[in-house]
Amino acid sequence: MINPGQTPTAVNDIDLPLLFEKMKVICPALTELEYYEFCYALESSTPKNGWNSVDLKSQGEIERMVNSREFYAGIQSKPRSGEKIILDNNIVQLSQMLLVGLTAGKYTEEWVKSHFFFDVRGFLFFHRTVYFTDEIISHLGGKPYRKFEQKQQRFENFQGIGYKDFMEANSEIEAAFMASVIKLVNVKGTPLLMSLAGPTAAGKTEITSRLFSAFHASGRKITTIEMDNFLLDRDTRGENPMGKMSTHFNLFTQALDDILRGRKINIPRYDFITGTSSHDLEGNLRAGCTPLEIESADIIFLEGNFPFHIQEVKDRIGIKVVYLTDDPIRLKRKWKRDMDYRKKYNQNFFLNRFFKTQYVRAVDCYQPQMRACDIVVDTTNASLWVTPKIAKCLN
Repeated sequence: MINPGQTPTAVNDIDLPLLFEKMKVICPALTELEYYEFCYALESSTPKNGWNSVDLKSQGEIERMVNSREFYAGIQSKPRSGEKIILDNNIVQLSQMLLVGLTAGKYTEEWVKSHFFFDVRGFLFFHRTVYFTDEIISHLGGKPYRKFEQKQQRFENFQGIGYKDFMEANSEIEAAFMASVIKLVNVKGTPLLMSLAGPTAAGKTEITSRLFSAFHASGRKITTIEMDNFLLDRDTRGENPMGKMSTHFNLFTQALDDILRGRKINIPRYDFITGTSSHDLEGNLRAGCTPLEIESADIIFLEGNFPFHIQEVKDRIGIKVVYLTDDPIRLKRKWKRDMDYRKKYNQNFFLNRFFKTQYVRAVDCYQPQMRACDIVVDTTNASLWVTPKIAKCLN
């Protein structure tokens, strides 16, 4: 155990003062720690056989590893030691390798920072997810439509990010986004179907609430359709929760067509507790069940995790938005929201789950939606991206 009065310089052949200085370059939030606090936190990452037991891969091998689906498939969300959930060994070994490689000079701070970010509360490395591929950038006109001051940069020194700080940092980009959407609605006309997708803790709930307020202020009537209400019974659907075969798809598309014609609609009601729908497999209302009734509106907001994945649905959506915040910021938001306030998860499960899912969801969910959407709001880089077609409407 390291005490505040001690100043260790090496533990099992790792140069702690050198590592501390290099890590402050990679993770500015570590500048808020005293040296002995850094040493305390590092103890939980120390290999059983000492740091000199860590085998180092080449930079190319590491890049190939963290960009492969197999790597994430092998990570467990709830590995156990006795009754205790522990960090997955693949995650631990990656962090150990990067820490030793930094100290030994095998990996540079620049390379590590370009491919990974370090979470000071979990005290481990995460792979940086790429959202903007060359194909997506081309789809969005090759460059941002508008750029603003990147106010989220100050969050690099934060260990957690609360709602107030996040809202203040995004004020300019959000105002530009909402003004653009209102202008698009005026150009396209109503009724209009709109959907907003994006990763967890990106700020979707907050911006949706402010959009609704802006629509109300402009005299627009708004309603919401939740895609989950069209799910089939849990024990009859496939693994894809929003595929055609997992939903009352004909009822869904008919409901969208009807409400876009200004009609009131009745839709299924899904019970998440029992895992059952108000409608049978043929789409008939079951005895004793009541459908959801939704009035017509100017703006119909389609809520769901993957609204752009199905061609027939995508073609009916008038404004398709992907709302992004970089992974390091979202993780800090989730620490504050899910762990500090909601106390929602076991800490190691929380870290394992976030590490495991980000790459796969980016590839399977968010990149495909970015290739199909009209607008991308990148709050971290304070950039508003739109397709050339949308840019013409806005101009």
